[in-house]
Amino acid sequence: MVQTGLSKFIADAGKYRGRSIGLIANQSSVHGLRYSWDLFHEKGLKLLKIFSPEHGLFSTLQDQVPVLHQPGIHIEVVSLYGSSYDSLFPVKECLAGIDTLVFDIQDVGSRYYTYVNTMVFAMKAASALGMEFIVLDRPNPLGGVTVEGPVLEKDFESFVGILPVPVRHGLTAGELALFARDFYGLDMELKIITMDRWERGMAFEDTGLTWIPPSPNMPSTSTAAVYPGACLFEGLNASEGRGTTRPFEIVGAPYVDPYELAERLRSYGLGGVVFRPLYFMPAFHKFAGENAGGVFIHVTDRDAFRPFAAGVALTKALSDLCEEMKFLYGVYEFNSAHPTFDLLTGGSAIREMVERGEPLDAIADSWKEDEEKFLKEKKAWHLY
Repeated sequence: MVQTGLSKFIADAGKYRGRSIGLIANQSSVHGLRYSWDLFHEKGLKLLKIFSPEHGLFSTLQDQVPVLHQPGIHIEVVSLYGSSYDSLFPVKECLAGIDTLVFDIQDVGSRYYTYVNTMVFAMKAASALGMEFIVLDRPNPLGGVTVEGPVLEKDFESFVGILPVPVRHGLTAGELALFARDFYGLDMELKIITMDRWERGMAFEDTGLTWIPPSPNMPSTSTAAVYPGACLFEGLNASEGRGTTRPFEIVGAPYVDPYELAERLRSYGLGGVVFRPLYFMPAFHKFAGENAGGVFIHVTDRDAFRPFAAGVALTKALSDLCEEMKFLYGVYEFNSAHPTFDLLTGGSAIREMVERGEPLDAIADSWKEDEEKFLKEKKAWHLY
């Protein structure tokens, strides 16, 4: 079984007695299915505060909902996801008395996923205040070998992308922390407590660990496998499956003919995936209570499957087949400078190519150079 950073931290808890600790965590911060904050208390550690990310400590709230109230536990919980962009940063007053910040949240291996961005903002605060920052590393459920998608362009930074990495970056949270320290030139005491027995090509199911949903719409590793592509639907007037029992694996809209969409997707010849036509009715979120046509994304070979490419293929198919499909504009994760789709892809090129009706192969070729370059560069931050 893989031993997480938290497991090793708890085993060596005596080293940290006397520290005044702030913990950035949510319900995925477990060892032996027990929460880190309970274990800290049991080990006699001085845990002053817990800082929770988007969705809250127990992942009770949906996306982009301010976390203003937290369930009561024996430690004060401070939200790092409120109703403004400034709320994403831990303020000096909340950090008073803390000398060590610890980060332990399960990431899903995609640039969009906001928890590692919360980590980076907290690193900046720790650097400014001279605090030690400790990352308790966990597996990347998408593995640490494959990268996919374009690198985030300058001026397209947002809370769904602050580091210039591909959509699927192939790094762990600890490795991303090293990347962020170097990229921002942070002068800080950064410590990564690495995992034991994790290998870069390992599937999460091979780790022996239990998957704890890190957010309300990330119920399984199957969800994580499709997320780098299906999350693009957040930038469309189409459902990414929120409000169903299989978010991100189910996508579509009321204006979609599911058989026509599935046939178009089959014609692209994408590897490792089958698109099954279906109808669905979201209980909440987009098209709540409406009958929608779409597809279920069945991953048949994770090694061959390229989720971001599949998400772009879905977007192109909808654009070509359905004149009702639109790219969304407006406020998304506190940002209205660009269309939501552009914030997710990290630039405007893919959306513009889809709008011009360019072939899928040409669109996919547009990010190949980024992938090849980052594959070489990322080895500088590998810990495994």
